[in-house]
Amino acid sequence: MFERAVLHLDLDSFFVSVERLKNSALQGRPLIIGGSSQRGVVASCSYEARHFGVRSAMPMKMALRLCPDAIVLKGDMESYSKHSKLVSEIIKEQAPVFEKSSIDEFYLDLTGMDKYIGCWKWSTELRERVIRESGLPISFGLASNKLISKMGTSEAKPNGSKMIIQGAEKAFIWPMSVKKIPSIGKATYKKLSFMGVRKIETLAAIPPNLLQREFGKNGMSLWRKANAIDESPVVAYHERKSISTERTFRADTIDVRFLKDKLTEMCFKLAFELRQKQKLCSCVTIKIRYTDFNTYTKQCTIPYTSNDNLLLEQAHRLFEELYKRRQLVRLIGLRFSSLVHGNQQINLFENNIKESQLLQQLDHIRKRFGNNAIQRGSSICPPKPKNDDDKPQ
Repeated sequence: MFERAVLHLDLDSFFVSVERLKNSALQGRPLIIGGSSQRGVVASCSYEARHFGVRSAMPMKMALRLCPDAIVLKGDMESYSKHSKLVSEIIKEQAPVFEKSSIDEFYLDLTGMDKYIGCWKWSTELRERVIRESGLPISFGLASNKLISKMGTSEAKPNGSKMIIQGAEKAFIWPMSVKKIPSIGKATYKKLSFMGVRKIETLAAIPPNLLQREFGKNGMSLWRKANAIDESPVVAYHERKSISTERTFRADTIDVRFLKDKLTEMCFKLAFELRQKQKLCSCVTIKIRYTDFNTYTKQCTIPYTSNDNLLLEQAHRLFEELYKRRQLVRLIGLRFSSLVHGNQQINLFENNIKESQLLQQLDHIRKRFGNNAIQRGSSICPPKPKNDDDKPQ
């Protein structure tokens, strides 16, 4: 029995799994999801592609050198969000407390459930239901804290399950490489390797004050993780308070018309998402990253709205105020935040009834035929095909 029981669920190669659900011909083939340009990166990849050394966050150019026969898809964030929401709803119906830590990861606090059905049995039945109702593979780890349950899930993949009984946490993780500890990146691993620390057991034996001297505040965190200590709670899931998107251009540009057209396109897409989710926003934020990677943001507060034109007016105004350097731009981003539940209301002091009716008709077409089925003329860019990569967040 567990004094404290934490379940970690992770949808396996989530983006890849959704694409294969939509197109069964992709089953068993090396598949890469990400930006298709030379500057693109791998967002996700299938296990067949991983066999060749392809990994998430790897430059696409390198990934295709390793696996030239891979199928590359740009990805469909709308579809991924839809399937993520479906899984969230399944979990929400059964879980006493759950935390959605990312689009494809969940933590559940099952403390006390051993008195009734049993944590392992309940977790197994939940996993089977998710697979049955969503069609997506999912793995889980069950342990006494979030850290060990997540590491258990990693060992259970693909499409498996693992339980680490209370008291066996150190025996489970100590034989592993320190690379297996979540949040240890290349720089930290390289430094630990120079110190001769490659196994978690070795890291656990180093005095905390020595680790703090070498790694600063992160030193104590490393020691605690190596000793399987994690008291962080499962935080109940709440709906996000913002939606955003950003675009990195294949070639840095100073074309203001092109930048504004892209901003318009992004604004209409996000505004449609607001209305679909029956949300209103009261804060608009613009982000610009220049060719030297210096990044600037500017935001403003507005009355709650989900109206295309009102949001676009603010987005363009912020762009004009922020884009003063007249340097080449690498990336632009747009975020709507301070979201609340609600529907767009007609402003009785403005003659926008026709505008509201137009929005309804446009949304109806998009819902039926897809988000890109129809666009306003102002959102259609001048002829610069394949000039950017979408990066929804």
